[in-house]
Amino acid sequence: MLTILGFVMIATFLVLIMMKKMSPMGALVLIPALFCVLVGKGAHLGDYVLDGVGDLAPTAAMLMFAIIYFGVMIDVGLFDPIVRAILRFCKADPMRVVVGTAILAAIVSLDGDGSTTFMITVSAMVPLYRKLKMSLVIMTGVAAMANGVMNTLPWGGPTARAAAALKVDASDIFVPMIPALAVGLLFVFALSYGLGLRERKRLGVLTIDEVTAGDPETVLVGAGGGTGKGVSLGKPGKGSGGAGGGTDAEAPTGGPAASGPAQDDDEFKGLDPNRATLRPKLYWFNAALTIALLALMITETLDIPVLFLLAAAIALTVNFPHMADQKARIAAHSENVVNVSGMVFAAAVFTGVLTGTGMVEHMARWLVDGVPEAMGPQMGLVTGLLSIPLTYFMSNDGFYFGIVPILAEAGHAHGVSALEIARASLVGQALHMSSPLVPAVYVLVGMAKVEFGDHTKFTVKWAVLTSLVVLAAGIAFGII
Repeated sequence: MLTILGFVMIATFLVLIMMKKMSPMGALVLIPALFCVLVGKGAHLGDYVLDGVGDLAPTAAMLMFAIIYFGVMIDVGLFDPIVRAILRFCKADPMRVVVGTAILAAIVSLDGDGSTTFMITVSAMVPLYRKLKMSLVIMTGVAAMANGVMNTLPWGGPTARAAAALKVDASDIFVPMIPALAVGLLFVFALSYGLGLRERKRLGVLTIDEVTAGDPETVLVGAGGGTGKGVSLGKPGKGSGGAGGGTDAEAPTGGPAASGPAQDDDEFKGLDPNRATLRPKLYWFNAALTIALLALMITETLDIPVLFLLAAAIALTVNFPHMADQKARIAAHSENVVNVSGMVFAAAVFTGVLTGTGMVEHMARWLVDGVPEAMGPQMGLVTGLLSIPLTYFMSNDGFYFGIVPILAEAGHAHGVSALEIARASLVGQALHMSSPLVPAVYVLVGMAKVEFGDHTKFTVKWAVLTSLVVLAAGIAFGII
């Protein structure tokens, strides 16, 4: 019964948010609360919620101070060179913009933190998407998939969890998987190319006004600096109705912030090269601070929430020594902080009820027990296939510490090594990064102002396909 109710609860949640019948925050809280009562454990709801909040509180704190820190770094101009480099590559071409999004997300993902990746990628790319009237949900989908593949780095989380759960070396898991993961990343780039071509077809041939020709950076400067110059459409019959002007049902723009010229002006001011918050004299200090932060994160010198708390305090104090300026910067990023932290604590209700009632354990064991005995020698393939749905419906901790050891034990009985099981367990990460249980995804959709349901509808099928490509490459190379 718990197995059935668990699947029904997850299905109800996904259907309601994709049909936009409930907000993600409301669904994350009310749906599990209802099902907790239905399984007869309503009296324990408070305990389950507090347990979930306790588990996710460090994550919420990390996200809160990470948003402030990277928000300040964006304000002071640390990432402006990245924006300029991407814009030079993109040249107002939708295909190049989408491919550039994937490349940027993959590069930034080297730090091993999804929230960082999404904050930098969205901040750099969203103004160009809006100015060119492109689909923001393509941006969030491509960024999530690129980050999901790169999330398998040894310091990214899943590999370390698999190594700890099966008592093997993380490098023995990751290094042999590099060819398969490289194929997966190349597939994301190829997919980005295809999606970009579709956007180019939908919008028409995009060109820069003569005034801004030869300097694509002024696509953003025009909006923020008040020059009045922007992007013209070579085919005025397409995409001229604002950000939602296209007819592609698979590519919703994702929110009210993507429509209307007045909104565009507000959104672009953050990248004005003449903005008052720039601190060019402190550029190398901010760069060194960020590099030190990432290095300490990778070496796990301190807990990540503590590192971001300290880094945010230092960044604010050095760049904005006056109290009024510090308050203004915190206020400027408060909407993102509240939205993301609120979603994390709402997700704590969902995870708390799933775990506390035993639903997630029953669901996982039902799936594992459903594997036919004849598939025993193919437990690597089975693990790879199961990792796709299980890492979407479960946290990484629940999957790697609760399910992977069971799969490894079953594989051992048929001569399948624990290393092979561990490698196969990484396959589903491309989809995992869009799971409603991953706090970083709320940073992505929140900053891009994309509806979570729209992101889910668009991304899931492509992320599943990416995971299958990684699995197929692993089998082809003899890794799995």
